Amino acid sequence: MRFIHTADWQLGMTRYFLNGEAQPRYSAARRDAVAALKELAAGAGAEFVVVAGDVFEHNQLAPREVSQSLEAMRAIGVPVYLLPGNHDPLDASSVYTSPLFVAECPDNVTVLDRSGVHVVRPGVELVAAPWTSKAPCADPVASVLDDLPADGTARIVVGHGGVDIFVPDKDRPSLIRLAALEAAIARGAVHYAALGDKHSRMQVGSTGRIWYSGSPEVTNYDDIETDPGHVLVVDLDEAHPDAPVQVQPHTVGRWRFVTLRRSVDNSRDIADLDLNLDLMPDKDRTVVRIGLTGSLTVTDKAALDACLDKYARLFAALTVWDKQSDIAVTPADGEFDNLGIGGFAAAAVDELVAAARSDGDDADAARSALALLLRLADRGVA
Repeated sequence: MRFIHTADWQLGMTRYFLNGEAQPRYSAARRDAVAALKELAAGAGAEFVVVAGDVFEHNQLAPREVSQSLEAMRAIGVPVYLLPGNHDPLDASSVYTSPLFVAECPDNVTVLDRSGVHVVRPGVELVAAPWTSKAPCADPVASVLDDLPADGTARIVVGHGGVDIFVPDKDRPSLIRLAALEAAIARGAVHYAALGDKHSRMQVGSTGRIWYSGSPEVTNYDDIETDPGHVLVVDLDEAHPDAPVQVQPHTVGRWRFVTLRRSVDNSRDIADLDLNLDLMPDKDRTVVRIGLTGSLTVTDKAALDACLDKYARLFAALTVWDKQSDIAVTPADGEFDNLGIGGFAAAAVDELVAAARSDGDDADAARSALALLLRLADRGVA
């Protein structure tokens, strides 16, 4: 038996830092990652797809988002099983019970809307642990494991949440206890655990049977999400479910969220940054966050600002990471001697230079004014 394990589609997700027209493209890319499962399922011969929670970003979605998402699921062609997670729990406002979802849900889509066993077909079962609120008071998976027999049925647990070995707060009620899962696997009652919540692909424990698939499209920067953009094709020997499970990742994501850290102390460093940004491919699908440190003259700082402005127009988003940035700007000796101005204007420039070199409250404003003056002078305005 072969199936696809995926999770954390979070359809309808918005990212506040995206440029205006990039957000619709990003939303479409998340749906495209879902629709791409049609070709993967057909090529791999996958019998069904399990989505281990957070199918939607939240329960209050625009009708258009719900309809387009369901159409993407319809296109997959094979049965698709959806588990409600912490973003889209089965509470009173659940998207899964909304009139629109119920009316337009394709025949190949099933919501795992109750805890316990769901029969895929004779000999194959899904053991679901849906979230019914955003704050479960107990491990959502442990309760569905207790009464499972070791009777040769191939069983796949579908769960969502953090596993206790990965978090310092061991007392959090919603944590999935790894020991309980591994015990069910050891006694032959469970043969694979398809988990969601972590957005990076990750094996859990040492059995080779417990996995996070990660999100099929990136949701955060690469220093936070180390391995997103995948779905897992899982081979489970139905005749001998205790035989080793084969798990093969497939890349479906197309976007990148990149974190860069650079030291910039002169014009050469700025040129290197410009070159590195220029060489990055697929700028319209790439988000860049830059942490910048160093000490620059006003002239070089103006050049840096011009560089960043240029690439902010080319990338889906480019932002300076304020918490990881610290650039000291100090006017160099003679930096403003050749502007071709005199009289009161020259005296004003001297005052700005003195203010920019001080530690006073007006230093930042003076540096900004000098940078603007340099830009205007370069354009022949001043």
